[in-house]
Amino acid sequence: MRASAALATEVAEAARVMSRLSLVTAFGHVSARLGDDILVTPPVDLTYVGAGEVVLVPLDANELPAGAPPETWLHLAVYRSRPDVLAVARAQPESSFVAGAVATELAPLHGQASWLGRRVPVHPGTRLLRSAALAASAADSLGDSEALVLRGNGGVTTGVTPGIAVARMWLLDVACRVHVQARQAGEPRPLADEDVDAWRAAAPALLDRLWAHLLRTTTEGRQA
Repeated sequence: MRASAALATEVAEAARVMSRLSLVTAFGHVSARLGDDILVTPPVDLTYVGAGEVVLVPLDANELPAGAPPETWLHLAVYRSRPDVLAVARAQPESSFVAGAVATELAPLHGQASWLGRRVPVHPGTRLLRSAALAASAADSLGDSEALVLRGNGGVTTGVTPGIAVARMWLLDVACRVHVQARQAGEPRPLADEDVDAWRAAAPALLDRLWAHLLRTTTEGRQA
């Protein structure tokens, strides 16, 4: 299998898992960097998206090709500003709407939240990111974090593979719920910086394990 076909298969698989985790409804997409291009899922129900539907988009595109979702601009803006990012997930977990309405950033309140960044920023803009300018503003808000809450508009996560980006979207949903529940219970106590650093140092292997778990639990029984 050619590298581009194998990566398209990974992108589609990660998108289907994200849908089965109920992190998206009719909206959302997954992408991956492929040299000077990206591969991105089309604007369809991700539950059934296949590798053959994944769209190739040049990283330096000034216009989006047919079949690419309008928010491909967000993916392009993240890749252009972050050479370390190899995959992006975009979803709308309900918890992100609540957290984005009450916070300007999320500090890690539990260890695994550290795998989203030392802080998860909340992008203040609430419009759909359907232009290069709006997308660039969101990428600026992301900064060097691995996740971003989009106020009133869900979230975006990054990774070294499509699966890791989706695993981080699952973690973002958890982190948003924990943040809101902690605020309701009292004054949240973020992890100390040295503890965040320790959790982040352990992240690569543990994120791989988390993705393998999410993949297994959402695909068992579906290949009969």
